[in-house]
Parts: sequence; C-alpha cells; structure tokens
Amino acid sequence: MTVNDNKHYGQRAKRYIPGGAHTYSKGDDQFSSNAPDVITRGEGCYIWDAEDNKFTDFALSLGTVVLGHAYEPVLDSVRAELLKGVNFVRPSVIEGELAELLCDIIPCAEMVKLAKHGSDVTTASIKLARAYTGKERVVRCSADAFNAVHDWFIGSTVVDRGVPKAVKDLTLQFEYNNIDSLKALFSQYPGEIACVIFEPISFIEPKAGFLQAVKDLCEKNNALLIFDEVVSGFRFSLGGGQEYCGVTPHLAAFGKAMANGFSVSALAGRKDIMQLGGIEGEQERVFLLSTTHGGETHSIAAAIKTINTIREHNIIEHIWNIGGLIKAGLTKAAKDAGISDLVNVGGYDCKPAFALVDATGKPCMVTRTLFLQETIKRGILMPYIVPSFAHNAQVIDQSMERITEAFCVIDKARKENNIAGYVEGDIVKPVFRKFN
Repeated sequence: MTVNDNKHYGQRAKRYIPGGAHTYSKGDDQFSSNAPDVITRGEGCYIWDAEDNKFTDFALSLGTVVLGHAYEPVLDSVRAELLKGVNFVRPSVIEGELAELLCDIIPCAEMVKLAKHGSDVTTASIKLARAYTGKERVVRCSADAFNAVHDWFIGSTVVDRGVPKAVKDLTLQFEYNNIDSLKALFSQYPGEIACVIFEPISFIEPKAGFLQAVKDLCEKNNALLIFDEVVSGFRFSLGGGQEYCGVTPHLAAFGKAMANGFSVSALAGRKDIMQLGGIEGEQERVFLLSTTHGGETHSIAAAIKTINTIREHNIIEHIWNIGGLIKAGLTKAAKDAGISDLVNVGGYDCKPAFALVDATGKPCMVTRTLFLQETIKRGILMPYIVPSFAHNAQVIDQSMERITEAFCVIDKARKENNIAGYVEGDIVKPVFRKFN
C-alpha cells in the first residue's frame, strides 16, 4: 500500500456513491478531515485503514458489533452455514430456530418476522398497526434521532425533501417523559391514531410510571404501543429495554447488536396482531414483510450464535461494566485537562452519552471537531461510544491517556481563545445527526 491509498479509495467511493458511503453516519460530515476515508479490516475493538494505521474503535459499526470485529465463534457458525448454501426456495430450518429463540427471550414476542435492517421492521410495525386498528396517524417521539429511512419518519425531520405532504401530515410527535404531550395528541385526533412508536430507553431515564402510562393511554384509545428496540435490544438486557424497564409493548423492532454486524432484524409481537401478516384464516391479509434475503442462513446463524453468546457469557454485565469505566475515564480525563465544563458525560453505562459543549453548555461542533481530530491523531475513533465485549479495562486505560492529551489540546486552544484555529480542516456540521 502507498501513502495515498486511503484518500485514493475514498475518492473512488465518492465518485460512484452519493456522499461516499451507504450509511449517512459514516459520511465525511460526521468526522474531522483527518479521519480515515476507508476501513480495510477489524479485529476485536481495533480497525485498520488502507494505509494500515490502527485505531481503537469505540463506535463498533453503529452499535452492531457487540462482541467485537471478526469474533471467531460467530464466524465459525457463519462458515458452517455457508457450506450448505445461504438462501432457498422454501424456509430453512434455521429460520424457525431463531424465531423460537427470540420468542423465548423477548417479553412481547409471541411471533416473529425476520428482515435485514432496523428500518424494515419499524416500518412494518407501522403498517401492521394501521391494519390492526384501521387508523392512519402515527405518533413518534421527538427525542428519537432515527427510527427508519422511510417516509413516515423522514417526513417528520428537517431532512424531508422528497416526502409528500400528505405523508408528513400523518406523523405526529410527542415529548419523552411528558405524558401530557401524548394525551394532548389523542385529544386533538380522537379515533385517528394507530400507534405510538419510540425508543423505550436511550440516554434519558424514563420517569417512574411513564412507560406504563404510555401503554395505558394507547390501550384506552385503541392504539398499539410499539417499542423501537433496534438500539436498546441485547444491550440494556437480553430481552431488550422492555425487559429492563418492565413494560411490555404490543410490538417491538430489533436489529443492530443481535448478529454482531451481520444483517438481521426482527419484528416481534403479540400473536393476534402478528398473524395478520400470515396466510392462514379468512381475514383480509396484510402484506407485512417479504424480503428476498430475510432468510439468509449465514446471517441467521450469526444471530443465533451472538444471542447465545450474550446469554451464556453474561455479555450484558460486561457491557455495563465497560461503559461505566469509559464514563469514569472521560470524566477524569476532562478534569485532569481542566475542561470539565466543556465535556458532558451521561447516559446509561451500557449506552454512554458524550458531548463537547461551549461555555453555555450547548453542543459545540467546533470543539467536537477538534476532539475528533486530536483523538484520531492518537489512534482513537470515538464519534460516539458503544461498549462491547471486545473492550477491556486495559484498552480503556490506554485510551484515556490519549484522550487526556487531546483534551489538553482543547484546553490550550481555549486559553488562546482560538479553538477553531486548531482545527486543520472543515468544521463538522452534520445535517443528518445520528441518522443511519
């Protein structure tokens, strides 16, 4: 490889791919200018670019790689399935095995439908809710950064170009932890709301009784409660945020961590609702989900092995412990560098929240860009934090030493009243926020 390989591959990608990546959160507008343009391989909690530069990875591919890159036991399961063929004209045995496993561990799961991406199953849940209730309006939570690529969600964001107004008008928003905001919508649109969909738990702790109050309100108004557990699933608890919080929704969508990076997602829910997407009975059918690759056996094998590994090796506890170490390390590093007022650390230990802010406490893209720039120089990629089984105490300690150095640069820049002057490229200004 030559010194120009990294930029060469990145430029090639931008020539043929809008934005240079198939996932918006991997785009240039999310990173400082010195970020690796492309990644060539990963192992554990490390990744390498085209110039063979090694980075400690704290993002773990949007939270999908819960066990670590190239986790060998998962790869062994995948290899075994590849030798048998990966997709068939009729259902494979392994499809039923994963469905049964999910119904065993997820509280709301009486039936399961598999797909490939989180957006597939969240959007399928919306269609199912509309069919079951005969209503059209959808309520989502304004605190959720991303629920789906489809129009029902994107039409309610600032990046809504191309979405018909009629579709936009059908999606309403309520505030997390504000049950009155949801009550107001049910009052304003009586008999029109099919479902309420949101992440049950993310960075903010739900108020006592809030989630149950949402469910009670939905049932009172003949609407379905849908939990978007694409992120919270297999992270807060084996059975997801619903198990952790003790509130069971009518439907739930899972993805991300369930297959250690392989593409699998699942819509799970109550049987009387889910069976509307079946082919038995006399009722009018719902074209729920029909994905050519939803039954790919190697990805399903990865999911089964990943879930069983999480359960058998108590991976959830490890993730919580490592996340706690990361949060404590960041807090100490900021204090040691003298910039505690510019660094916000919060969230749950299994899903830490981390932000660079200005003197008023508002998120600051200039400071964030400088942080990314300086940590990347020191071999760390931390656009956000996703604790994994591959992270350990030694990795965290070594990383915090480098992060402290990066914080010291920020402190020096602030003392010179010139943080922007230390940024070597454009300031990160992500339009798509955390959108997938």
